[in-house]
Parts: sequence; C-alpha cells; structure tokens
Amino acid sequence: MEGRGAGSSRAVYERLTAEEMDEQRRQNVAYQYLCRLEEAKRWMEACLKEELPSPVELEENLRNGVLLAKLGHCFAPSVVPLKKIYDVEQLRYQATGLHFRHTDNINFWLSAIAHIGLPSTFFPETTDIYDKKNMPRVVYCIHALSLFLFRLGLAPQIHDLYGKVKFTAEELSNMASELAKYGLQLPAFSKIGGILANELSVDEAAVHAAVLAINEAVERGVVEDTLAALQNPSALLGNLREPLAAVYQELLAQAKMEKTANARNCIDGESQDIYDCYLTQAEIQGNINHVNVHGALEVVDDALERQSPEALLEALQDPALVLRGVRRDFANWYLEQLSSDREQKAQELGLVGLLEKEEVQAGVATANMKGDQEQAMLQAVQRINRAIQKGVAADTMKELMCPEAQLPPVYAFAAAVYQQELAVLQRQQQGDLGQEELFVAVEMLSAVVLINQALEARDASGFWSSLVNPATGLAGVEGENAQRYFDALVKLRQGHGVNGAFLSWNDLQATVSQVNAQVQEETNQVLAVSLINEALNQNNPEKTLSALLLPSAGLDNVSLPVAPRYHLLLMAAKRQKAQGTGDPGAVLWLEEIRQEVVRANQDTNTAQRMALGVAAINQAIKEGKAAQTERVLRNPTVALRGVVPDCADSYQRVLGGAMAKKRRPGDTAFWVQHDMKDGTAYYFHLQTFQGTWERPVGCRLNTSHLTREEIQSAITKVTAAHDRQQLWKANVGFVIQLQACLRGFLVRQKFAEHLHFLRTRLPAVIKIQAHWRSYRQQKIYLERLQYLKANVDAVIKIQAWARMWAARRQYRRRLGYFQKNVNSVVKIQAFFRARKARDDYRMLVHTPHPPLRVVRRFVHLLNQSQQDFLAEAELLKLQEEVVRKIRSNQQLEQDLNLMDIKIGLLVKNRITLQEVVSHCKKLTKKNKEQLSDMMVLDKQKGLKSLSKEKRQKLEAYQHLFYLLQTQPIYLAKLIFQMPQNKTTKFMESVIFSLYNYASNRREAYLLLQLFKTALQEEIKSKVEQPQDMVTGNPTVVRLVVRFYRNGRGQSALREILGKVIQDVLEDKMLSIHTDPVHIYKSWINQTEAQTGQRSHLPYNVTPEQALSHPEVQRRLDISLRNLLAVTDKFLVAIISSVDQIPYGMRYVAKVLKMTLTEKFPDAMENEVYKVVGNLLYYRFLNPAVVAPDAFDIVAMAAGGALATPQRHTLGAVAQLLQHAAAGKTFSGESQHLQVLNDHLEEMYLKFRRFICRACQVPEPEERFAMDEYSDMVAVAKPMVYITMGELVNTHRLLLEHQDWIAPDHHDPLHELLEDLGEMPTVPDLIGENIAADGSLDLSKLEVSLTLTNKFEGLETDADDTSARSLLLSTKQLLADIMQFHPGDSFEEMLSLSVSSTQEAAHKRLMCQRQACAAQNSEPLRRHRSLRADSLLPLAEKQRRVLRNLRRLESLGLVSASDGYQGLVDELAKDIRNQRRHRQWRKAELVKLQATLQGLSTKTTFYEEQGDYYSQYIRACLDHLAPGSKSSGKGKKQLSLHYTAAQLLEKGVLVEIEDLPTSHFRNVIFDITPGDEAGKFEVNAKFLGVDMERFQLHYQDLLQLQYEGVAVMKFFNKAKVNVNLLIFLLNKKFLRK
Repeated sequence: MEGRGAGSSRAVYERLTAEEMDEQRRQNVAYQYLCRLEEAKRWMEACLKEELPSPVELEENLRNGVLLAKLGHCFAPSVVPLKKIYDVEQLRYQATGLHFRHTDNINFWLSAIAHIGLPSTFFPETTDIYDKKNMPRVVYCIHALSLFLFRLGLAPQIHDLYGKVKFTAEELSNMASELAKYGLQLPAFSKIGGILANELSVDEAAVHAAVLAINEAVERGVVEDTLAALQNPSALLGNLREPLAAVYQELLAQAKMEKTANARNCIDGESQDIYDCYLTQAEIQGNINHVNVHGALEVVDDALERQSPEALLEALQDPALVLRGVRRDFANWYLEQLSSDREQKAQELGLVGLLEKEEVQAGVATANMKGDQEQAMLQAVQRINRAIQKGVAADTMKELMCPEAQLPPVYAFAAAVYQQELAVLQRQQQGDLGQEELFVAVEMLSAVVLINQALEARDASGFWSSLVNPATGLAGVEGENAQRYFDALVKLRQGHGVNGAFLSWNDLQATVSQVNAQVQEETNQVLAVSLINEALNQNNPEKTLSALLLPSAGLDNVSLPVAPRYHLLLMAAKRQKAQGTGDPGAVLWLEEIRQEVVRANQDTNTAQRMALGVAAINQAIKEGKAAQTERVLRNPTVALRGVVPDCADSYQRVLGGAMAKKRRPGDTAFWVQHDMKDGTAYYFHLQTFQGTWERPVGCRLNTSHLTREEIQSAITKVTAAHDRQQLWKANVGFVIQLQACLRGFLVRQKFAEHLHFLRTRLPAVIKIQAHWRSYRQQKIYLERLQYLKANVDAVIKIQAWARMWAARRQYRRRLGYFQKNVNSVVKIQAFFRARKARDDYRMLVHTPHPPLRVVRRFVHLLNQSQQDFLAEAELLKLQEEVVRKIRSNQQLEQDLNLMDIKIGLLVKNRITLQEVVSHCKKLTKKNKEQLSDMMVLDKQKGLKSLSKEKRQKLEAYQHLFYLLQTQPIYLAKLIFQMPQNKTTKFMESVIFSLYNYASNRREAYLLLQLFKTALQEEIKSKVEQPQDMVTGNPTVVRLVVRFYRNGRGQSALREILGKVIQDVLEDKMLSIHTDPVHIYKSWINQTEAQTGQRSHLPYNVTPEQALSHPEVQRRLDISLRNLLAVTDKFLVAIISSVDQIPYGMRYVAKVLKMTLTEKFPDAMENEVYKVVGNLLYYRFLNPAVVAPDAFDIVAMAAGGALATPQRHTLGAVAQLLQHAAAGKTFSGESQHLQVLNDHLEEMYLKFRRFICRACQVPEPEERFAMDEYSDMVAVAKPMVYITMGELVNTHRLLLEHQDWIAPDHHDPLHELLEDLGEMPTVPDLIGENIAADGSLDLSKLEVSLTLTNKFEGLETDADDTSARSLLLSTKQLLADIMQFHPGDSFEEMLSLSVSSTQEAAHKRLMCQRQACAAQNSEPLRRHRSLRADSLLPLAEKQRRVLRNLRRLESLGLVSASDGYQGLVDELAKDIRNQRRHRQWRKAELVKLQATLQGLSTKTTFYEEQGDYYSQYIRACLDHLAPGSKSSGKGKKQLSLHYTAAQLLEKGVLVEIEDLPTSHFRNVIFDITPGDEAGKFEVNAKFLGVDMERFQLHYQDLLQLQYEGVAVMKFFNKAKVNVNLLIFLLNKKFLRK
C-alpha cells in the first residue's frame, strides 16, 4: 500500500497531531476495507469461474444482485435456479441502470444463504445492497459466507491479502470518503470465525477450549494428539475420518502457518484476538472438509478402477462431495461416464489422476442426461407402436426415424415393408413391441431392404456385406457359397419380373437353404468316406462293406467275397497312415480307399491264379511225369524259387514222397487252404475252382494236397543238396583250414580249466603263505624283546626325554596360540564376566531377597551424576514455579469473582432503581419500609440470586458436586447403598448428568474412574467367587454395558457386526436348525407336500428317534456345516475389530480382569478369562447378534421385522459364539451337537487371544491426556446441568449415608455437607416468586453449576518422620561403606578395620560428590539433607551405622536375626528404581513444562478478564454519574444538604449516639460527589461548625447490601439505613 508507512518514521522523532492521527486511521481503515473487497472479489471469481471488476468498482456491481444470485446458484441451485436470475447477462443494467426487479436477485441470494444455515447475525438488509446503505455489511457477509461454505466443503477458502496488495493514494482517499458517508464502524472481519463458532454452538466456552486444544495439537505435530483433539465432541466438528488423520495434521498446520503469517501484517490499531493467529472452528471444519473431499475423490477413483457400480454409487453419495442429482438407478451410467472422463483426462495429462469434484459433478450431470435420453427413448417406442397399430406406413416411417427412439437407420422407399412386417410381428407378440425388439426387427428389415437394393443394382460386394450382416439374421450363410447365393437370388428376383415385389426375409432364407442343400449333396461323398473310416475304427467288416457299397462313395467292382480282404487292407492302410503322419486319428481319404479296394481285387485274382497253379502241380505229381512236373513248377503264377531243370527227377521223387506221406485213406475233401505272404489264408475249391478269403461254413480241408509252401520246401531241399554238393567240390582247402582252427580252440579251453582250478583254491594258498610269514616274524620279535630286556635303564631314560620334549612343544604351541589371539581371549573373558553380571542383575531385579554380595556389586549405581543433579534442580524449579503460578491464578480468580459480584450488583441496582423510581412519588411515611424492602436485592429469589447467603449456598453445591465428580469413591459407595431397582434411575438421572454423558475428554476420563472404582468396590464387597460376575447381575457391569451400547457404542456395533449380519439376512437360501425334532417335522411336511400322501412316520418323536433317520442326519449335518461357516465369519469380524470396541468397554474389561486376579490369586486363568469374555461378548456383543434390528445394526423398513428363519439363524450363531466365549462344550441333551466341540475349543482359544488384545489398552490418563494439573490449567470451569429435584435428592442421599460413604469425620465430604447445612426444599432453592407459579413442575427445573474445587492448591509434603529419616540416613551410609568394604554380611563388613587405601578412595569420592553438590541450587542442596553424614570418615560411618542399626531394630524396622535383610532389600529396591525415577523425572519435566505454559495462558486470560472487568466497572459508574447540562467551566458541582431531622424523616438516618432527637435539626450533612465516579464525601456540621468528614464509596454500599448489612455507621456515631441511603444517592446523583 502506497503511503502506508509514511508516518511511521516521523512518529519516532515527533508526536503526530490529532488530525494527522485521524487521517492515518482513516487511511488504514480504507486500506483494510479495500483488502477485504479484493479478497471477496478473488473468492467470488473462484466460485463463479468468471472475472469480476476491480475492488473499487465491486461495490457498485453488487447492487443489481446478479453476481450475488449467481453465487447463490453455485451452492444452492435448487433455491436459486439460473433461469430465475433477472438480467443474468446484465444487459438491462448496462443500458438503463438499476431496475426494481434486481431486488429479486438480492432476495434470492438471501434465501440461499438462509437455506444453507448461515447465522442470521451476518445477514445484510436488501436496502444495504440495492440502495448502497451499508456495503461493508455486505462484504462482511460474503466473508462469513466463504468461511461457512469452506467449513461445509462447498467452496474454496478465502485468502487473507492484508499487506499483500497495493492501492494508489487516490483509491485509498476515495474509499475513505465512501466509508465516511456510511457513518458506520467497519465490521471486525477477523472475528468472523469466533462469531461463527459462537452462533453455531450452545456451549461457547467448551467450543473455544476445544478449538484452542486443536490448534495446540496442530502446533505439536503429533498426529494422534491432533486426531484426539479433533474428535472432542465439544469442538462440534463433523465428518471426521480417522484414516485421514495425518492429512488433517498436515493441512491444518499449513493453514495455521499461513494465518499466523497473515496476522503479522495486521495494523496496530486493530484489536487483537486469539483467532487472529489460531484457526477458528469453521476454518478447521473447512480444512477437514477439503481433506474429506480429496479422500472421497480417491474412493471414487478406486471404484472406477475396480469397475464396481455399487461401490461408485456409494462413493458418489459420500456427504463430503455434496454432489447434486445423484440417482440410485443411474449407477451404471455413472460408471460408464466417469470411467470415460477419467481415461480422457489420463490421456490429456499423460498420467492417471483423480477427477476433480467439479468434473465428477459434470460426469453425474452427463450420466443423468443419458438416463433422461433413455426415458425419452421409451416414449418414442410407445409412439411407434401406436403408429404401427394405425397402419399408416408414412406415420410409422416418421416415428421410426425419430432420433429419441435410438433405432437403426430406415429407408423411406421401403416404408410399406416396415409397416407390413412390424404389424405382423406386433400381432405375434399380442402387445406392444419393446425397444430391443423394435431395434432387432428394424435392423433386420433394413438389412433385407439393402439386400434387395444390391440385387437390383447387381452389386455383389454390397450384397455380401448386407447378407453376412448379423442384423439380417439369416441362418446357414456360408462364405464359400457367396457367389451361389448371389446368382440364385438374382435368378429368383428375375422370376418376379422387372417390377417385382421385394424379396422377403423368408425368400432369402429359402434360397440360402436351397444352395446349402446343393452343397450338401456334394459333401455326402465326404460323409461316406467318414463312415468307411468309422467302420474301420470299429473294426467291423460288415459295416466296412456296407459303407463301401454306398452309392455316394462312388466305388466300382466291390464284391461280397472280397469283403474281408477290403477290410483287412483298409485297416492296414489306416494304421500305416497313422504311423507315417504321427496322428493316431488319421483317416483314409477317398482316393486311398479306392486304391485299397483295387488292390484287394488284385490280391484276389493273384490268389485265384496261384491256387490253380498249385492244383496243376499236385495233378502233375500224381501223374508221375517228371518233365511235366518240372514245367508246371516253373509256372510264374505260383512263383516258386530255385527250380533247376537238372533236378526234375529229384523234384518228382521228393514231391511224390511228400504227397504219399500226407495221403490218408478216405480223404475226398475238395477245399484246400493257401497261406498268403501277408499271413492271410485263401480257401480254394478243387472241383469248382472258386476261392474265398473266409473259411467256408462246414469246410473240411483236403489233407493230401500239397500247398505252395510244402512244394517250395521240397524244391529248396533238393536244390540245396544239389548246390551243396557243388560247393564241397569247389572248397576243399577251406575245409582243412577250418579243422585246424577247431583244434586250437580245444587246447585253449583246457588251459582255462586249469587256471580256474587255481583261482577256486586261492584261500588255501594264502593260508599256507600266512603261516610261513608268521613263523618268521615271531622269530624276529623274540630276538628284539630279548635285546630290550637286556637294556631296560637306557630305554626308560630315552622315553623320559621324549615325553618331556613332547609336553614342552605342546605348551609352547598353546602359549603362542593364546598370544596370537589375545583379543579373542579378552572378549571371551568379558563375555563370561558380562554373563555373570547379567545373572547378578537378574537376581537383583527378580529375587525378592537378593544376597548382599549382589547388592554390593551394583551399589555404585546409587551415586548421582551431574546430569541427575541438574535434572533434579530443574524439576524443583518447575514445581516451585507451577505452585507459585497456581496460587497466583487462584488469587486472580478470586479477584475476578469479586469483580463479577460487583458488576452484578451495579447492574442489579440499576434494575431495582428503575422499579423504585416509578413509586417515588407515592412515598409516604407508611411505605418507607416497603421502599426499604424494594431496595433489598433478590430478597425472595432462588439459588442464583445475588446475595451473599445464596452465593455461599451455590458455591457450596458447586464444591460438593466437584468433589463427587473428581473423587469417584463417594458415588461408588453410594450406588451400593441404594436399592438395585433405583440404581439405574439414579445413574441416568444424576450421575450421567454429573459427567455430561462423557461429552468431552475430562468427563469421559472421570466417568471411567467412577466405573473403575465402583467395579472394584462391588467385587471387593459382593463377589465371593469369580463365577458370581457371570451368574449374577452385577450393577456396575450392567450400567457400563448400557452406557457404552448407546451412541458411539451403537455405531461401533454396527461397524463390527453390520456387514456379516447383512450377509446373513440377504442370503434367502440360508436356513439353520440344530433341533433334530424340528428337522424331522420339516422333512415330514416337505415329503407330504411333494407326494400329496400322508406320511406313514409318526409326527411326534423324541430327538433320539428323529436322529435314527438318515435323512434327518443328512440335513442336520448340512445345517451344522452352514452354522460353522456363518459362525466363523462372525468370529473373524469380532476378532478383527477389537480396536473398534469403545475404549471404555475395553478399559472396564481390563479393570475387571486385574481386580479379579488380585482378589482371587488362586483362581484359574481360564476362569478369569471366561468372566471377561462374558462382559465383552455375552453382555456387549451378543444382544446385537441376536436382535440386530433392536440395536439399529441393520436398516429395517418402517414396520419391518426379521423373518423367523433369520432369527433362528442368528440365535444359533449367538449360541455357538456364547459357548465358545465361555469355553463350554455340548453334552447331555445336546449330544447331537458334540461334533462341534473340537471347533468350539479352537474358537475358545481365538476368543482368549481376542480378550487379551481387548484388555491391552492404555490407562485413561494417557488416553485422555489428563493429570493432576489438568483442572488447574483449564481456562473454562467444568459445568453441569441438573434439575432441582436431582439436586435435593442427591443432597438427601449423601446426608443419609455420609457415615458409610466417608467413615472419617475429617473427610472433605463432611466439611462440604456442613457448609450446606440442613437439606433445603425445592421451593427454597428456586425462590418464592417462581414457586408461587403452580403451573410449573418445580423438581424438573434445571440449574447450571460451575464446578469449583474448595480444596484447590498444591501443598508441600510434610517432613519425614524421625524413623524414616534414620532409615534413609542408614541406607546412605551403608551405600558408601559397601563400595569400599568386602564381606558377605553387614556384621562382617562393619567389623573390618579401614585401611588407608580405602579411606583415601572414600575421601576422593566424597570430595567429588561435594563438588557436584556445590554447583546445584540451594533448594536442591536442602533436599539432599544427608550431606553432613556423607562427609564423615569411613570408620566413623561404620560406627554410626552400627548405632543406627540398633536404633532401627528397637523401632522394629529391621532385624538382626535375618542379617538385616530388610535393609538389603531396601537398597536393592533403590537400585532398581533409579532408572524408573529418571524416566518419571523426565516425564514429569515435560508435563510440568506443558502445565506451566498452560498456566501462563490462563494467567494471561485472567489478567485480560480483570482489565476488561475494571474497564466495565468504571464505565458503569461513569454511566451512573449525572451528565453535565452545561459545558461552562465555572459550573459549581452539585451537593446535597440535609439536616439530621430531614434524614431521620426520610428513614435514611436511624440514630446518632449520645445526641437527643431534638438536636437533630442542628446537625447538617453535606454529601458531595468526588472526582471519581461512585465516590462521595460526607461532611458533618454541628451548629455550622465542621465536625468530621467521611469518604463514601458507592460500591462499598452495594457490597454491604449484598452481605445483608442493613445499618452502617458514619463517624462511628451516626447509624444509617444502607438501602435508603443507596436510594437517596440513586435519586439525587445517579442517572435514572
């Protein structure tokens, strides 16, 4: 800003004049307002997505309301539709200026901000905008609206631009002039957040404290603390989501940093507020909403990623997104549209990113538009059906071409075709056609039309594309027949003539079928081939022959006698092809089959000729003619080998002999068998000369007939003999050589046999050699032994030298090894020493009575380091500062209370004065007492009246309820003194109200303390065994479960069990019954219903009889399996949700477990776990499982209820889970359920682990961040609301049972009850004026109590007793002695004399300790009061310890009989506690520092309140003081002059001591106002002589009136009526 700091340098050297200061202030205000305008402009631009005029022109542009109405349309489109905005383009405004209808835009905007819930305190008037009467108010409202919308997540956050933008001096001057015209004070823009919080909260103090706690948690940066602060119910924050806690922390920290930076730029003249630097409740909510929106968009993105319409719909309905127009039935549209938008955005950006909220809204709108188009399509379809019914082709065509119908394109030239075919289809449907049916029909008809068009144009390609179009719907269209189809259809169309009608779909289908039939005929041959192959696969010759004879096969010369040969050859060919191709399923083709058929016929002819040839040979042999026989043997059809013409006679002789051998008498058969080369047989008839491949039926073979093989064998023998004879003659030399080789072989064979003999006798040979060698060695040994015996001395000496050398070598080698590995040796020794130290430390820590040697080893740990002393000094310093700060705050609080009373007295006096003035003219002597009574403040008012007595009564009740709230032992004992039927009512009506139903962390912490104390008290006084907690109805457990099962506990139950219960309810097929009788009856009923006949089985049976039926057992087994499956789901849901169980329930379970273990140490662990499991499952979770509708676990329709099978299922699951939690098994009457016992044991172990995890919770102090300083640091006092009846009843119960509740009569409870006195009645507490109204129920009137602690303050602990001091001193001396003296007992240690070395070492240690102590502060040195004893010599310490031990033994603190083991145990305990003490000290330092910071904040708050109260009191007194009617400087100050008689007559003066009434007329009182408001000077004169002067303070008079003092003294002589004196001063001096 130009010129903004122009006067700052000048102010350093000279004081500005009043005019300059005013001008500078106006310039600062103008700059601030321009900044606010710029902020509003930029925020509106972000919302409207359009550019707005500059800040100096923005005010004028807002007057027509167009921009404001557009802004209203952004966040409330239903209230401000865009079409209702007048002059939306501002054309009318730019042409003619403002019009009265522009006010409609303003009213629309006001309706929109009212609709969303903006507090009305921010609303401007219509004239403020339209007539520009108060534009700052409008800008102020826009700022509040921005923060409110940001809190709701409907708009971005407005940014603070103060100090970041610049304006010209002219702009500043013009704006200052404009602001001067308004004549109004600029609104406090920085206070908007606080005002919003106050307007939206019923408990401003609680909201303020919660918001401050959130800001502090954000500053600390601990995510858990921030989340806990955000979850405080007092903060009134909504839509908190725990998984986003880290994001909340980051964004809030950034926002707070920015706000703090902006606050530094504020002008000095602006009033400072804590929310200038701290985030307000609305800003926090806005940032939370921003994070939630981003998280919700991530959920939307995840649903799009998973392509789940249900998940997407649920994500779109997230309240954080505030999407408009989301419809449940459009889920699939949303998924399709948003997926497309997401992919398009990813392509544009190059990566997959989240859709923005506006993009999602746009996608929803687009999907809605598509859905609307779907509805328009349905309407268009309805019109099409009506047109078809009318029968007008043109109308039908017009409707078909309507784009809303979303039908395929139609062709107008074929309108008659569409009309005709669709009408037929509609008649077949007997109703309207749907869109899908119309789409298919129109698509098909259009395709038929295009086919006709292509046929007419002879367009083959167009014809084929239309023919194969799926829309045509033709069956059997084959691509290879395309040309045939085209030719056939062209021919068919030509048959209709040139102007023939369109070919219908049926014509097309018939033609296609005809062409296909023609093609089929061509493929029949293929079928025949397949049949042949199938017959071959089945190895069936008959089927093979049948297939070969099929005409479609086209095979010629297929003969029946050759059928076996056909089958054989085809099978062989098929096998060969399978082997050759590697395909076991290979089939023969037609050509291959034809070849094998021809081959079979050829084989038959060959076999026939060969059989004839063999028959001719047999006939020639019979005739005996060698030449003829030789000639027929050379017949080529017989194919005999090796026939030599020279052997004709031999052939005849041999063959004749062979025939003679085979000939048998009486053999006249004509059939002979010939074996073919392929192994088959051919049968030939010698008479008919016919043959066959199958053995004829009844065939008898001729045995004398020579076969071809026999003939060939005979020929071969004869020819071989002839050839052999010729061979011997040609190879005589070779034969001789062969004989020589054979003789050599025989010789070698004999040698091998001899060698084998020697090898088999090898052991005997070796034994003989061994005996010989043994004899030689024995002889040598005896000679050597004789030599050694002759030289024994020399042998011993040699052995001794050898042993010495070996031992020395081993030792040196070992020594060298150690020297080489000296580091490892040291490590091993250190390991053993460390292990010994660890064992000793374990003994010190875990042994109840450790020995003295172990304690002495660690006694040096008791020595304090310099860091310890510094930490102790810091701790003492902080404790002292905290105590001093607390006392200072207490004094400030008392001063504030006193000032509060004074303010109340001034205000009340003003009201009373107004009442009295109306009666002042009627005053007489008779009603002076009435006037005096009227001036008494709150004489007949109730507990809240402004009098000392009522104030003390109110404070006493506040002290009492504070004590009851913070000390739970009183209420815990009181609960058990009441009848059980009244306990619940007392808890709900009084105790839960006292703790505000745990609405914030303090009350939640204190209520948990009450539950803990009450539970411990109940177990201590009423429980005799752990099982009593299960079998009985414990009061505390019942109240705890009832409390935590409502509200947030109910939502926890919904989260834990909602999904699994919903799954059970949605499974309509699930039915679980474990009662055999019920299953039996259901089976009988089902059988009778299915068969329609009465069952022969009895209807009423016992469980054993029912289980005797297998069907019942089967159904029971199915039910049990289903039961186990469902129960496992419930168990997994329960066990995995342990963190969702309310913290209070888990902590009470932990207390229950610990208390039972402490009271019953001998109880089994399982027994304790069963009790805790009964609390967590049976009492808390089980009712929600059995009756989910009663606990709102599942959503039920109005009047809806669970079905009986569903309740049966849930009941069975609950029973099984109950048995598992209690560790019970089925037996007795439930023997049929014993199969579940193993599963129950497994579930019980899981339940045990679940219970252990549930009990592992932090203490409430850690959970709620509470300590002993919490109430002292809190700025806002705790407040409770309680009815008068509850107040009186609680008072009465405490009075009746106070001796039992607090047996000690010095207990604070007795003191508070004494302060209250007798028990009042309800009218006493309410007041007579209210009690007189008989229409009110007095006991139900509520009163608020601000709880305070009467005994607040930190008192220092008393000094230790002498015995304790003596014990402490003795322990310190022993610790010093044990570091220098050995010994296993105190007697041995104290009896040893001290050496000079020990004394010197002791002295060095003491000097170091003294030097360390000298550096510490004086309080710390006083705290270490043992310095004197520590400076004694070691020997003197021994003597003093012996003397102290005798004194301690006489006091009974130690005993010499056990070696003073008690002192040893005390020293061990101190050593063990050193680490814990340091940890405690560190934590205490952190806690004290935080406490000190909180106390400082509280001190600042009290000081600011004190200053404010002082200013307010002065302002009140100034307001009461009379205003001067003239400004003249010489105006004389008003003064009253009254004689004593006059004052006596008015009732003001009561008496003057030692002065008769007759002399009162000589006494004059002058009352003159002082320089300060509320001060008066009273001057008494007697006979005109000044006697005395008295300073009178108006507030002192009101204080006396408050305390009930009716008469006061002037000058220690004159008695004055206080009430009438106040009335006189009010009337004469103060404003009426």
